Amino acid sequence: MKKLFAASIACSVSFSLSAQEINWQQVEEKAQGQTVYFHAWGGSQEINRYIQWAGQQLQQQYGVTLNHIKVTDIAETIPRLLAEKAVNTNQGGSVDLVWINGENFKSMKQNDLLFGPFTQALPNWQFIDKQLPIDVDFSEPTDGLEAPWGVGQLVFIHDQAEVNNPPNSFAEMLSYAKAFPNRLSYPKPPEFHGTSFLKALLIELIDNHPDLQKPVEESDFKSLTAPLWQYLDEFHQVAWRKGKQFPTGTAEMIRLLDDGQLDLAITFNPNAVYSAQASGKLEESTQAYALETGALSNIHFLAIPWNASAGEGALVAINFLISPEAQSRKGDLNVWGDPAVVESQYLVGSAKQTQQFKSIAEPHPSWQAAIEKEWLKRYGQ
Repeated sequence: MKKLFAASIACSVSFSLSAQEINWQQVEEKAQGQTVYFHAWGGSQEINRYIQWAGQQLQQQYGVTLNHIKVTDIAETIPRLLAEKAVNTNQGGSVDLVWINGENFKSMKQNDLLFGPFTQALPNWQFIDKQLPIDVDFSEPTDGLEAPWGVGQLVFIHDQAEVNNPPNSFAEMLSYAKAFPNRLSYPKPPEFHGTSFLKALLIELIDNHPDLQKPVEESDFKSLTAPLWQYLDEFHQVAWRKGKQFPTGTAEMIRLLDDGQLDLAITFNPNAVYSAQASGKLEESTQAYALETGALSNIHFLAIPWNASAGEGALVAINFLISPEAQSRKGDLNVWGDPAVVESQYLVGSAKQTQQFKSIAEPHPSWQAAIEKEWLKRYGQ
């Protein structure tokens, strides 16, 4: 029987060992009594309530306490980890589990801030739908350093009773905004949904240029993004509050849609409309849809920092969160409605009814930071 742990009981997971050396019985034994500090986006009541439920289950089933540290963007957590790395805090770290993807995963991977590979050692890995693009994250190989948690797609919500024929492309969206001023907007970058809006817009404007799948080159960035800034210059003039103010995120956009101030809301969850309807935040006449070219899509993941204090607890938490039980509840249209990453045959209830649209691949993660920086320079004041 191979050993995972160092001799000292104070030590957490031995982060130099591979998944093949993880002994799951020992993991569960050492996880009992641990508190897992889970850094995750806290901008949705539905998601926060789901994480609270997961914490209750982890406590009851495994004796693990899940402490949700709510962040606006997981990028807020990375400087903390870098600071711990700089002073060689290689155990007893302040972060045990993170909800990440894209640029944040790439940054953590490049700076050796991740434990792993570990995914193959998870008992519930057998249920994961291997047809999903779980081996890459915004074109960056995952290498077993993060476990898939859900599927995200950038879609729009409209009220059919108010807007029967919503714009089906970004070109139509600009025309709509000019015809009906002060009715459209998007969250302010670098908020995740706002940046996703910009990426999807750029993809359409330059016909998903092949260079978007490569690391951004400064020499090409100006010419390739010129149509984006030209579009936004026009759009902001007729956008909600004339582009001088932007919604803070999806939750505010849904509220503005329900209040009748906006005609479209943006979400990265095709099923968010159902949970919003169930909680009384949207009318039954609201509907989610993707643009005719498809929806910007990605997998979101769970990962463990290299120096986690509760490494075993984090492994147990991830294993539970990808279980058919947890994935079925997460996919429940009346709970969160986040599309599951386990095979449909293992799901129960409305999670089986997950709505997914034609996918458009994310650009290389380096584009995200470059676009955000230029947007803030032009419009951030």
